[in-house]
Amino acid sequence: LRAGTPVVGLPGYSGAVGPAAPSSGAPGLMDRDFLNTPPKKTVRFGGTVSNTLAKLQKGDTSDYELIKHQLSDPDIKKLPWLGRSQAVVEEYLAFLSNLVSAQTVYLRACLRMVVSNFAPKRIRIQEGNVDISDSDDEDENLPRTFDQCHQALQLIARYVPSTSRFLMSILSDKFPFVQKSSRTLECYVHNLLRVSVYIPDLRRDILELIISKMLTLDVSAPRSEIEEVESGAQQDANGASQDDCLFDMDEEEDSPLDSSRPDRAVMVHPVAERLDTMMTVLLAYIEDICHVNGSLDIEKTKALYRDLLSVFDKVVLPTHASCHVQYYMFYLCSFRLGLAEAFLDHLWKMLQAPNQPPVLRQAAAGYMGSFMARAKFLPVSTVKACLDLLVPWLHLYINSQDSGSKAFCDVNLHGPFYTACQAVFYTLIFRHNAILEGNMKKGLAYLQGLNLERIVMCQLNPLRVCLPAVTNMFAAITRKYQLVFCYTIIERNNRNLLPVVSCSTGGSSVSTNTNPLDTFFPFDPYLLKSSGKLIEPIYQAWEDLVSSENIQYHFDIVPQGSMEEEDDFLHGDSVAGMTPGSYDSHLHSPRSVGSPPVSFLQRPF
Repeated sequence: LRAGTPVVGLPGYSGAVGPAAPSSGAPGLMDRDFLNTPPKKTVRFGGTVSNTLAKLQKGDTSDYELIKHQLSDPDIKKLPWLGRSQAVVEEYLAFLSNLVSAQTVYLRACLRMVVSNFAPKRIRIQEGNVDISDSDDEDENLPRTFDQCHQALQLIARYVPSTSRFLMSILSDKFPFVQKSSRTLECYVHNLLRVSVYIPDLRRDILELIISKMLTLDVSAPRSEIEEVESGAQQDANGASQDDCLFDMDEEEDSPLDSSRPDRAVMVHPVAERLDTMMTVLLAYIEDICHVNGSLDIEKTKALYRDLLSVFDKVVLPTHASCHVQYYMFYLCSFRLGLAEAFLDHLWKMLQAPNQPPVLRQAAAGYMGSFMARAKFLPVSTVKACLDLLVPWLHLYINSQDSGSKAFCDVNLHGPFYTACQAVFYTLIFRHNAILEGNMKKGLAYLQGLNLERIVMCQLNPLRVCLPAVTNMFAAITRKYQLVFCYTIIERNNRNLLPVVSCSTGGSSVSTNTNPLDTFFPFDPYLLKSSGKLIEPIYQAWEDLVSSENIQYHFDIVPQGSMEEEDDFLHGDSVAGMTPGSYDSHLHSPRSVGSPPVSFLQRPF
């Protein structure tokens, strides 16, 4: 409270003073709308603070001690300032500024108060002791409320320069549980990203917090599960009621039909829907930060790229089998070729760095291959430049191992080498047409110059550990253009493939490990509908490549025991309709990925 401000009632107080008496003084800056809001019980201390301080200077401490006593009562509630008139909000913000600048001991409490309003409140209606309604607050003034929260936070940061030191832990602690509704997560993430705009020192930490939470959702929703739920909902759309949808028992989960956003494509899978919402907000933030008046701002884009790459190295790259979160780098790199080349160069340096853990080197190779295969915005010249780095490195590795004591097939010894081989094979499956088109003779000369036969035939035997789908497609393509004849090696590997016997309470089972590298392709088809509209135009789908391709398969290479697992890859006489992707996926690109993204808060950052 400031000098000159009337000491108005504190709503919710239930002390012995009793109900408020009518005010005999002027209302000061408090407008009539606020004064007419009926609190349950209020207290008044008498005149203005300035009068009380004037009495204190003259030795009359009675009013001053009364104020101190009443304000020290822990049962007094906070002033419900949000959503009030502009005069009330301005007065409260002035009080907040004075409080944190004069008494920094209250800084954390004030920050927690502001951040706690970054998500809509829950409205619970009860009859007796039974909840009959529990949903997000549908207040139409929510954007205005958020604006007032950010205004308060900016004022605090202006008066207390050390705010950023204390704010990050509060933002993390207040982050909603990932099982909360999509709308709650959307609002909170949007508000965190707004904070990063006016407190830029926190941007990297805020991005790391958001992306870490998104990864938690991503790894808990496997690709196969999302595809199963979405395809099942599509099949049942004409006959089944939305009330019978799967997962509708959780009170925090969103209904597949969101009446507040009728033009938004909604995922039926609840975890995928939350992730889709958060991805939409994050991609919109990246777009807004990098573009000013519709034009790419190079310096701002570079700065954001550095922050997002740091987060990628720290939390995304070490995460195995994430399906969607890594696409924020894919989307950012599409803005400018230099970003894509810098990303590939970063991955290349990590792959060849012997001081990096093998698991990260393998992940880097997987990202390189998947990015080169799927990035439609990547020209063939950049792809060839990357192959000109990868393939010579493979030959040098073979030179160092072929005559040594470790020149045999072992994933634990040569993991980065095998993953790099698979990245090369995978890239050529997707990009061989682009390399050959225009000048077939020149393209074939380039492919022959890679000396792929030496890699395939070496003692380390990379075809034995690569994914069967990749191996078979690579073999078919290289046979068509007479680059390498892989089938002799593949048949020998299949004969030497030992089954693995596993025992459990249900008995013993015999299986063959067809994915010894534990491979996944990070840029396999994007399944999220709303945010997917931003990815679709820049993504190379497999179906677009095979429309005119006619590559015959050599079916005798498939061993008896693995035919059931490989049906999705080897059904038919050509590669059309098959996608070389992660082993546990259905390996097809979605042909329809929903409507354009419409976020709840379509506000520029």
